[in-house]
Amino acid sequence: MQDADPTSTSQALWVLAAGAAAMLTIVILWVARKGRLQPGPHVFKASRLSRGNHLFPAQVAISATSLTLYRPQWIGKFEESIHMAHIASIKIDTHVLFADITVETSGGQDPVICHGHLKGDAVEMKRVIEEFQSALYGVPSAGRPEGVKAGRPDVKA
Repeated sequence: MQDADPTSTSQALWVLAAGAAAMLTIVILWVARKGRLQPGPHVFKASRLSRGNHLFPAQVAISATSLTLYRPQWIGKFEESIHMAHIASIKIDTHVLFADITVETSGGQDPVICHGHLKGDAVEMKRVIEEFQSALYGVPSAGRPEGVKAGRPDVKA
């Protein structure tokens, strides 16, 4: 039996190590890209430390007309949207560190459930939704988002 050349074995190990490092770098960049914050002023990202959000944390984007839940996946994303007029109730279930938010609809659709948001973010999400709904229905609101007219949330003042 012939001994392997130490130089060729060393080179093969270096090539394998470089390939593994390149693959690890690609995976890390992919996870970081999928976890980046969605554009918009009212976007809330779940903590990576909470259940179901370790690699790809869920995000909730709230606009004057809708609430959208984004759940990134390895390939593509899961997106669920509810029009502001169809939001019936908001429930916040607080735990030791994080809170779960349940948004129920008036149309009989399954509720949107978001796990792992900070408690302050959960309260802020509820406040923003209530303000946008007040603006949508023309109810006076002292804390209406700046520049939003009553009755027409899509028209800026």
